[in-house]
Amino acid sequence: MSISELKPTRVWKNFHSLTQIPRPSKKEGKAVLFLEKFGKDLGLETIKDEIGNVIIRKPATPGMENRKGIILQAHIDMVPQKNSDKVHNFETDPIIPRIVDEWVYATGTTLGADNGMGLAVAMAVLEAKDLVHGPVEALFTIDEETGMTGARLLKPGILKGDILINLDSEDEGELYVGCAGGLDATAKFTYTEEAVPAGMTGYKLSITGLKGGHSGMDIILGRGNANKSMVRVLLPLIKELGARVASIEGGSLRNAIPREAFAVLALPKSKEAAAMKIVEEHLAGMKFELSAQDPDVNVTLVPCETPSKVIDAKTALNAVLAVYACPNGVERMSDAVPGLVETSNNLAIVKSENGVIAVKCLMRSSVDSAKDMLGASLSSVFELAGAQVELTGGYPGWKPDMNSAILSTMKDVYKKLYGTEPKVMAIHAGLECGILGGTYPNWDMISCGPTIRSPHSPDERVNIQTVDKWWNYVVEVLKAAPVKK
Repeated sequence: MSISELKPTRVWKNFHSLTQIPRPSKKEGKAVLFLEKFGKDLGLETIKDEIGNVIIRKPATPGMENRKGIILQAHIDMVPQKNSDKVHNFETDPIIPRIVDEWVYATGTTLGADNGMGLAVAMAVLEAKDLVHGPVEALFTIDEETGMTGARLLKPGILKGDILINLDSEDEGELYVGCAGGLDATAKFTYTEEAVPAGMTGYKLSITGLKGGHSGMDIILGRGNANKSMVRVLLPLIKELGARVASIEGGSLRNAIPREAFAVLALPKSKEAAAMKIVEEHLAGMKFELSAQDPDVNVTLVPCETPSKVIDAKTALNAVLAVYACPNGVERMSDAVPGLVETSNNLAIVKSENGVIAVKCLMRSSVDSAKDMLGASLSSVFELAGAQVELTGGYPGWKPDMNSAILSTMKDVYKKLYGTEPKVMAIHAGLECGILGGTYPNWDMISCGPTIRSPHSPDERVNIQTVDKWWNYVVEVLKAAPVKK
């Protein structure tokens, strides 16, 4: 069965079309062209702004002209993550969806339900001829996942609506009215290469089997971090056995918890048994510690071709020590919202290349001062170890407005449809609302979505039943849009 046959078909056929168009962050040009053509083919006013965002306008249906304009907002790009044994080029290859029980997955890759489901629902609204709604605009932004570029560079005055409904949250039955801000950190160690000492042979150290996941939504789960696991094993190999590091690579995206890490080492030939013992001891510890969240974690050390060069010993050790000491995971829970992470760091990427070991992190916090303090703490660790540190890409959080008119409307609609109150939440992730609200301070904003699990990982999946429920909800919310005063 194709996902195009799932209900509501008007949503799933659009989502299926999106899975066939490569759209990784910063490489979503084909999807931008597709959405432009989609709007123009419908005969709707369609704009592509200077940065590449797509805006499509649909007039109110008869009798609804007096309603406040609603902007349906979703981001075009998706996170490109795949299993190490999966051959897939995210810039050229389509996603291959599959249905498993009540869920839609991809096949060895991220699915792109984040935020393809939002795109698909907005597209279904734009093309439907049987809905009742006031003025509607669809705002499709670029590069949300790696820089919020489309939101940051959106110009004032282009959008005409009064209400923004962000279609990028991931629990049906929950309405989001606030989110965390973010800050990137990049630490760089400059190294020199040296000849491999005599009597050494090559080994590859691998950390695999971790689940990874969304560095905001899933950070509270306590899953393993491949970069932390890597240095945990590397440190005793270096200090006790004299191992030398030729290369290291772990993680690939700032907003994904790293699932795998690899290092090529040179070890004294006489130390293989001792090295294997260290690996076994640390693997046993990880298995015990992560038994609930990452039971499949694995650490292997296997012979490989002896490297021709190694990183100078001082820099390699300093980098390993700094990564070991770097804050990672939940730093503080929110005092204001029970159960919400306030501040966290994802130690996302460690990679040696062209004379530099680069360490990249993404910090999140709903409290700007806490975010800044975590950035200073992280910088201190790496600067003490001799690295150069740069903090960039900061963006604000989104402060909840519990007196929001659209919040009141959407709560009422949900209760009428389903007989229960929706949960009103804030989220420890970077929605574009905080940035967009800075450019359009008049907007009344809210976020909703279907149930999506394990975004930013190859286990990403969307629940089929909740897509139908969510679609019906969006349709009724449009019908109930507040009247202009």
